[in-house]
Amino acid sequence: MTMGEPAGIGAEIAAAAWAQGQGGPVFFLIGDADAIPGPVARIAAPEQAAAAFAHGLPVLHHPLPQRPIPGRLDPANAASVIASIEAAVAFALSGRSGAVVTNPIQKSVLTAAGFQHPGHTEFLHVLAPEAAQPVMLLASEALRVVPVTIHEPLAQAIARLTTGMIIDTAAIAAAGLRRDFGIAAPRLAVAGLNPHAGEAGTMGHEDAAIVAPAVAALRAMGIDARGPMPPDTMFTALARPRMDCAICLYHDQALIPIKTLDMDGGVNVTLGLAIIRTSPDHGTALDIAGKGLASPNSLIAALRLAARMASNRNAR
Repeated sequence: MTMGEPAGIGAEIAAAAWAQGQGGPVFFLIGDADAIPGPVARIAAPEQAAAAFAHGLPVLHHPLPQRPIPGRLDPANAASVIASIEAAVAFALSGRSGAVVTNPIQKSVLTAAGFQHPGHTEFLHVLAPEAAQPVMLLASEALRVVPVTIHEPLAQAIARLTTGMIIDTAAIAAAGLRRDFGIAAPRLAVAGLNPHAGEAGTMGHEDAAIVAPAVAALRAMGIDARGPMPPDTMFTALARPRMDCAICLYHDQALIPIKTLDMDGGVNVTLGLAIIRTSPDHGTALDIAGKGLASPNSLIAALRLAARMASNRNAR
């Protein structure tokens, strides 16, 4: 597990996850052992984590230049945050750990310190590429969703949406569902863009011109894809069991339903990497850092899902 933003809630939810994690997957934190609340077991290598886990949160000590103050960002610690990510990826690539679970970062601080990547996911793809692009999948017990376009203004996302983008994203999602989720023949429901999926062109032509050809191409590739599906009905209790993943066309179309259904249990997964990566589906929460209010539930879900994904990948 990476340290994430030192001024955020990463350290406290890691400690809380360890406290609740006896009998669950063994994990260790790469970070400053002196900045972790609760029992800590310092380790010198990943291989020592299992033996240390009963005694405290195993921490591979990476000291911070400045002691973190909850809620107060300090660019002086940015290089250590980046080094934590690089070390975690290196351990996973070498097989010394089964997966990488990342605590949230504060992109503005890293950018100010010279970080050259658009975000966490893009940096991980540089460190451990496999597919041509990374794909974000949000997973919970109730629903899995993949947005084709992610963090960009809605008008821009719609303007640059293409059939090829939908095909590439859905194909990587299907491969990840087979490899890491153990779903032999994933069922993909591809959302429409317009109300009622365009309603035969009376509410826009994009669904017929862009989305439907992507679905046809995916089916020709042997992928069980359906759509374009009317976005207002595809997430109902009756519809969800009929799909293994929803391919959504823009950020909120994907994230609103999953966060409504399971805010605490949602996990951010990056597909298209040579490693397994999960993350809690929330940010650094600077406003509540250090106040004992942060819930570790999403981090615990990310740890458990990472362990299941590693087991599925190793079984292949």
